[in-house]
Amino acid sequence: MFQNYDTLQQGALETGVTYSRPPQRLPERVRADDPAVHVMTDFSKVAAITMGPCATIDDANERMIASGVRMLLITDQYNAIMGVVTSTDIMGERPMRYLQQIGGKRGEILLRDIMTPQDQIEVLPMNQVEKACVGDIVNTLYRYGRKHALVVEQAAGGQRVRGVFSASQISRQLGETIDPAEVANSFAEVGAALA
Repeated sequence: MFQNYDTLQQGALETGVTYSRPPQRLPERVRADDPAVHVMTDFSKVAAITMGPCATIDDANERMIASGVRMLLITDQYNAIMGVVTSTDIMGERPMRYLQQIGGKRGEILLRDIMTPQDQIEVLPMNQVEKACVGDIVNTLYRYGRKHALVVEQAAGGQRVRGVFSASQISRQLGETIDPAEVANSFAEVGAALA
């Protein structure tokens, strides 16, 4: 049936080989009044970086560095989102607080121990994002003291995470520093001083 076709020569897969991932092409520079989608990592165009809840925080940190991201979606075996973890969660106070409460060693801390669980994650609806501009997203991140914001869309059966906004990504594209955590820390310091 296929006698008129050639057979390709096979070779061995080399050690350490990775795989191709489609890059999302975001504009290099944006302005505050540009559409918000110009700064959103869109999971319909690029794969989300995920890990399971039983991975260690050290493994997660290595994965983030290798992937060039600062947030991971924590998923179960069915790809349902159980939570999120950020580089700030891993390198900040959460591991130390966990060790003070539970004991053990840093290398034994699992993502499930420090992640923000699914029921505590606040999201932005895609239908609002499509009408928003970059400045609206920056204002939202500052207002809530967040470095990341997940975007959801309605799909058959409920919500589906469509993408994420990252303060560091927006900073690169705007050409200016966006650090909502600084404002949140300032508010916390003022609150502590008043108490």
